[in-house]
Amino acid sequence: MSKSQETWNKKEAEKKRLKKRQDKEAKKQERKSNTKDNKSFDDMIAYVDEFGNFTNVPPDPSKRTEIAEDDIMISIPKQLPQEEGDNLRTGVVSFFNDSKGFGFIEDSDNKQSIFVHINGLIDRITERDKVTFETESGPKGLIAVKVQLVKK
Repeated sequence: MSKSQETWNKKEAEKKRLKKRQDKEAKKQERKSNTKDNKSFDDMIAYVDEFGNFTNVPPDPSKRTEIAEDDIMISIPKQLPQEEGDNLRTGVVSFFNDSKGFGFIEDSDNKQSIFVHINGLIDRITERDKVTFETESGPKGLIAVKVQLVKK
């Protein structure tokens, strides 16, 4: 007679597995019985009011406002091309490195810092010089070109 292939440990492991499966099935049945089966689709819908808050009340169609597609701005608005006469600005050189050939000019109107390269210079400049310049669009923003010292 041969020994049984099922050892005591195997039998206990099988019992635990069956018990776990039965417990899981019992919890599943309990969850099903505790839920409200009478929920309609309308009870499950959430609405968003004009302030962006969730609510269970549908919006009033009489308060609806029409919005033109052109008024919706998803990203940065397109810049209108500037005329050549409007492009002349004044400012003060806040930083300029002669050895590297670049610097920054602080615009006197809006205090914006504008990049300047040595190729865009007409006169030689140093820090704290008052200058007039024009701007062009560059790969990383505005670039000052045709930079001239202001005559005193």
